[in-house]
Amino acid sequence: MAGQTALVSRVGVRAGLPKLIATDLDGTLVRSDETVSDFTHSVLDRVRAAGIPVVGATGRGPRLTELTRNDIRDADFLVMAGGGRVVDQRDVREPIVLRDARLSAADLTRALTLLEEAASGPLLVMVEASDEHDAPLWGDLDPHWRYDRIEQRSRVECLDHDVIKAFARAPHLDVDDLLARAQAVIPPSLASVTQAGLGYVEIAPPGVDKASGLAVVAAHLGVDPADVLVFGDMPNDLPMFRWAGWARVAVTNAHPSVRAAADEITLRNDDDGVAVYLDRLLSA
Repeated sequence: MAGQTALVSRVGVRAGLPKLIATDLDGTLVRSDETVSDFTHSVLDRVRAAGIPVVGATGRGPRLTELTRNDIRDADFLVMAGGGRVVDQRDVREPIVLRDARLSAADLTRALTLLEEAASGPLLVMVEASDEHDAPLWGDLDPHWRYDRIEQRSRVECLDHDVIKAFARAPHLDVDDLLARAQAVIPPSLASVTQAGLGYVEIAPPGVDKASGLAVVAAHLGVDPADVLVFGDMPNDLPMFRWAGWARVAVTNAHPSVRAAADEITLRNDDDGVAVYLDRLLSA
């Protein structure tokens, strides 16, 4: 595995190493069988031993912190909920929350109204309201959602609370089509919208994305975005691709928009593409 090389490089070899490395998890670091290889863990150990902080940047909400820590167990920081929750966990006994953003009930109500009109049809909606361990999502039961539990609640109940983020699906539309409509009608000052490969548009607080979450980490460490290396696979990774300057690396299985935005393409997540790239970088 470690002898494999990245597939495509569009930038020249840089002197030195990045000062901060951030990677998406699902579809990027985590394989299709929902595991992370021993090889990947060992390479991330080497990254940290080289003095480079590691960030897990994921759409997973804080209710999935334990799972996230298991998948990227040596991360110094977690950027969760697509940037809404940022945690310094260099001391895992006393992690420090650096950011905890919420989307107001009023703003979410307005965003969903605009999106439902743009979708020309009903939406299936769920909200992530609790950060308690393994807390369920609230909202419409949807057999298309195959990731964790949904507690059925009415739209009125769901919109009665500030939330971490919301998920919306239009059964009659492809998710990229729904996302394009959402971005056309929901102003950034109201909410951030993206999609993470789950088949749903995700609605987060205004100004919240993986780039703004990483910016919190970089400012905390005094690292310039030009010295940050990032890995990703889905449209919710595009903001950090635009923000980071050392290199933007997509896995081969990435969404076409992410491949187009990448400086380099590494192997698939199932072939440990992130670890193969980092192993080559550390060995150069």
